[in-house]
Amino acid sequence: MKRSIFIILSAFVFFSTKAADDSWIRINQLGYTPGGIKVAVWVSKSAGNIRDFELINANTEKIVYRGKAGHGFGAYGPFKESYRLNFSEFKTPGSFYVRAGSVKSPVFRIDADVYKGTADFALRYMRQQRSGYNPYLKDSCHTTDGYTMYGPMPDSTRIDVAGGWHDASDYLQYSTTSANATYHLLAAYRDFPSAFTDEHQANGLNGSNGVADVLDEAKWGIEWLLKMHPKEDWLFNQLADDRDHKGMRLPSLDSVDYGVGPGKGRPVYFATGTQQGLGKYKNRATGVASTAGKFAAAFALGSKVYQGNDAAFSALLREKALSVYVLGIQKPGVCQTAPNLAPYFYEEDNWVDDMELGAAALYQLTNDKKYFNEGFQFVLKEKVTPWMGADTARHYQWYPFHNFGHYELARETTTKDGKDLTGFYKEGIQKVWKKGKENAFYRGIPFIWCSNNLTTSFAIQCFLYEKLSGDRSYRELEQANFDWLFGCNPWGTSMVYGLPSGGDTPADPHSSFTHLYKYPIDGALVDGPVYGSIYKGLRGITLYNADQYADFQSDLVVYHDDYGDYSTNEPTMDGTASLVYLLAAKESENREGVQKKK
Repeated sequence: MKRSIFIILSAFVFFSTKAADDSWIRINQLGYTPGGIKVAVWVSKSAGNIRDFELINANTEKIVYRGKAGHGFGAYGPFKESYRLNFSEFKTPGSFYVRAGSVKSPVFRIDADVYKGTADFALRYMRQQRSGYNPYLKDSCHTTDGYTMYGPMPDSTRIDVAGGWHDASDYLQYSTTSANATYHLLAAYRDFPSAFTDEHQANGLNGSNGVADVLDEAKWGIEWLLKMHPKEDWLFNQLADDRDHKGMRLPSLDSVDYGVGPGKGRPVYFATGTQQGLGKYKNRATGVASTAGKFAAAFALGSKVYQGNDAAFSALLREKALSVYVLGIQKPGVCQTAPNLAPYFYEEDNWVDDMELGAAALYQLTNDKKYFNEGFQFVLKEKVTPWMGADTARHYQWYPFHNFGHYELARETTTKDGKDLTGFYKEGIQKVWKKGKENAFYRGIPFIWCSNNLTTSFAIQCFLYEKLSGDRSYRELEQANFDWLFGCNPWGTSMVYGLPSGGDTPADPHSSFTHLYKYPIDGALVDGPVYGSIYKGLRGITLYNADQYADFQSDLVVYHDDYGDYSTNEPTMDGTASLVYLLAAKESENREGVQKKK
């Protein structure tokens, strides 16, 4: 009998010691709000189980909460076992860590202010991405853009399209991502104005100007979009192409020769609605509506936002919204970005979602029922964003990654139409949930290129669905996707540069700013993990440093904090703009909850 007890105890000690070596607890490094969902994830590379966990006050080392681990979710990625540790019942502010057996999580905060200022922090990256005058560098770049291709004017006609944002760590600029980013910034200001401060001038330099910084940034985007739609029947879709990929350099030192001399201008592609590509590779464009619809939405929302304080600018944006919407009606179809030297481009295959959002924004601006009716007809052609529930998709195939139009139309009606729109949101969420509930991270989003952008958009859709319906059924799913972005993932790292301060965040992203000059790219959301099968098939990827996350890579999915991996660790402007909206929503939601309690 004694020998049996000794064997059992020895086995227990062995498991506990082994668990400390190859088990981890993942948490949201930003922290948790007192009244919010609070879940950590325990993962292990050993077969085994846990029954309970403890929440420890990091200052006093006292146990403040005990909870049951619940059921095991089994294997996921590199792990053989995983559990969700839910401590949402605990609502006391402070600094804590979770302990299960001998495994401890990093220390995190529970506080009402854990999201405060985060949306403004993400705006730092948007300012750093500015083309034309760049306030981070206090210098200008790409001021000679550009010369036209494919337009009704002769090729190489000069036109002023300087400005806007660089799309990612390269310096290409796309109308589709810029218009989507502009819309998200405008919507963030409209929906959550109290989440933003005024600490920068319109040019991005320090100093207040009486305008919220998010609105300054949105206007920077609007002014470039106006240049890309200079006449009622002219629309440009892209500035520069993949000839840009000549190596890392600061934008102010860009000397790439596009055929007109080193650094003397870049091509601007007219939106013809037909296939384009100046080199070996071509896109599959069929129309202009996917770009035109996004322009119409950004211009119409901008017009509404500026109605009270700049009537002339508001009127101009109204005129541009109407004219570009007509272009989308006249030329339905997708306006994909153009490749040149490599087969990579934004393979957008849907456009009715863009025209729906454009119609919704015009209805809100004009109160003309025509636009609501047209918008709803677009709805019926794509009720659910097609990537939801799918295992994979091509690069930006279904973009934007959530359909803002459903929300904008639904909030304007109390009829059955509004209930149908809300139901379509639910249908998409349920498709993702069907896959997500099978693993401890509640991960139902495919690991395609820019998976963090999908994650951000999906969390926004969950938030918008609850706003419309009052249904809180998917709140934990929404929080799980938010937590994923800030460290509750297999690698235990935040996917946002510098957020939270002092946390495990990207340190070696695919960026000239960081790699060449050690300049921080605060607030940047990196692309995120991809399927191992995608990673193995990409061109030009080399890891230059030892992989600190080697223990957590798998055939399922990989993520590398290494500047040589452009597929998982490159920041994107449009993903960051969506994150601005999500962070503002989280801060405002928590503030409203605190005020209700008072």
